[in-house]
Order: sequence, then structure tokens, then C-alpha cells
Amino acid sequence: MKIYTRTGDKGETGLWGGARVPKNNRRVAAYGDVDELNCALGAALAEIEPQENLRDLRGELRRIQEELFVIGAVLASPPDIKKSASSRTPALDAGAVKRLESAIDSMTAVLEPLSNFILPGGGKAGAALHWARAVCRRAERSAVALASDEAVGSEVLVYLNRLSDYLFIAARWTNHQSGKTETLWSASK
Repeated sequence: MKIYTRTGDKGETGLWGGARVPKNNRRVAAYGDVDELNCALGAALAEIEPQENLRDLRGELRRIQEELFVIGAVLASPPDIKKSASSRTPALDAGAVKRLESAIDSMTAVLEPLSNFILPGGGKAGAALHWARAVCRRAERSAVALASDEAVGSEVLVYLNRLSDYLFIAARWTNHQSGKTETLWSASK
């Protein structure tokens, strides 16, 4: 099977269910940003050392990548799609947001409270997770923009919002677990 189909050569792409839309369509932008977020998480995973104390984080990030595929499918599905067995889109697991919140709470419990903003960075893994957080915020903005025109499940918006919080804490926690120093932002410099 060839990877190229030539069906997008004129600036259109297919949504779930077969509808064709321009590649600059808000729905395409939203699921494209989620795809980029998934790539950023893959890059972060590549930077996370295989230390025992980071094993659970690696598993969580892989699960999140799977959940992002589901969100991409949801975003690629127009609201008027026919719900046949062959075109049924997957649904985000109802416990996905609760799992993110639980992980945030667990990681936060071992971190010093912040009294200043921090600059994204620390070690390579922490910096990659901060980058993924910024990409997540863009994906969330794209999903919100789409929701202003078309139906988008509230679970998608809630998940992306919570995921950016998770990635911020995961970056801090990874730096802490790896002995990497965070740089505090100072307005006086």
C-alpha cells in the first residue's frame, strides 16, 4: 500500500465518514494540533530516562497518547456523520479526566509550592514536557475555536484543559525526580 493517495493535492482532506473539506478548515486545524501534541509527547518520551522512578510517568504518557488518538478521531468527525457501525467514532474513556487529576495531585504532593513563575526548562525531559504543554494549549485553543462554529463534545475541551495542567506538573515533577533545577522567573532582571 502506498502512503500517498493524491486525494489532497488540491488542498482538501477527508473527515471521518468521508466528507471532504479544505485543509484550513477549523476541524482539520483542531485535530492537526492534537496530532502535533501527540508528536510532542513522543519527543518527551524519548527524552525521559528509563529510571525506575519515572516508569509510571512513561506509562501515563503512553496512555495519554492513546487518548489523544481518540480525541483526534472525535475532532475529525463532523456532528452530522451517519452513525453506522463502520463509521462509529471512538469515545473518550469517562475516567480519563479523573486519571489526569489523580496524577496531578500525586505529583504535586512531592513538589515545593510555587511562589514565582518558572521558565520552561530544567532537564531535557522537563523541557520537552513544557513544550508539549504549550502545544496542548494551542490544541485547546483550536478546539475552542471549532466549538464556536460546530458541536464539539465538552469532554474534549475539559480533557485538553486538564492535560495542559498535567503536563506542567509532569515537567516540574520530572525535573524534581531527575535532580534538575528549575529557573525561577524574576521580573526585576
